[in-house]
Amino acid sequence: MAGTKASLSGLKIVLLSLCFMLFVFPFGLLLLNSFKGNKAIVGSPLALPAKLDFTNYVNAFNKMKYLHSFSNSLVVTVCSVLLIALITAMTAHYFVRNNNKFSQYTFLLMVASMIIPFQAIMIPLVKIYGAIGMLNSKWALIYMYLGFGSSLAVFIYHGFVKSIPAELEEAAWLDGCSRTQIFFKIVFPILLPTSTTVAILNVLWIWNDFLLPSLVLIKPEERTLPLSTFYFYGTYSVDYGPLMAGLMLTILPILIIYLFSQRYIIQGVMQGSIK
Repeated sequence: MAGTKASLSGLKIVLLSLCFMLFVFPFGLLLLNSFKGNKAIVGSPLALPAKLDFTNYVNAFNKMKYLHSFSNSLVVTVCSVLLIALITAMTAHYFVRNNNKFSQYTFLLMVASMIIPFQAIMIPLVKIYGAIGMLNSKWALIYMYLGFGSSLAVFIYHGFVKSIPAELEEAAWLDGCSRTQIFFKIVFPILLPTSTTVAILNVLWIWNDFLLPSLVLIKPEERTLPLSTFYFYGTYSVDYGPLMAGLMLTILPILIIYLFSQRYIIQGVMQGSIK
């Protein structure tokens, strides 16, 4: 029996190691090639660089207008995440505390909308909002992220709000708190671990998103970091070295955030499964 458990444990370690290597390999390949020139990348993409040359990073930083694109990404991500967390928490609280037919059906519709792929609605979306002049703006993009991110966030918050005793809110109501004060002073602080999980998941999604910003943001000065990699694509050629460096500069901020906040994601998912 002990030998069987040991063999299963060893097999699990081997499988997890293989999965880890498969996930890390593209990132490692990107990092290696970010220090090479175009000829070295095309000729031997798996070879180690001859030396650590940061020329590609300097060129990518300048050509991408990194600081400007970074500020665009930061504004879009922060505003979208804050709005999603606040509005969906209030929506989930309303659905739980007003358990009527309207709340039930609306919640079911929001959950059902998560199965609709974005590719099925992106062309009508662009046509409709283009006709009313809402494209080519960071604020229009934030508005769309709020719509697309609300369903999952409401679904996550809904389970947590149900675990909050209604007696806490009734006691605050008897003490003279309004409904707004009850939410912001009693409910929302209790939802802080859930809000952290929702925020991290949406930051990872919005910061790295390419498809929706490419449809909405047309002017070069409005481009986010993922869209700024367009600068390295010519009509007949691709500048691979700076492109690899630009991709590294794009994913580096979100990678740092994830490394420091991954434990909050795990805690949020674990608490959600228990509750």
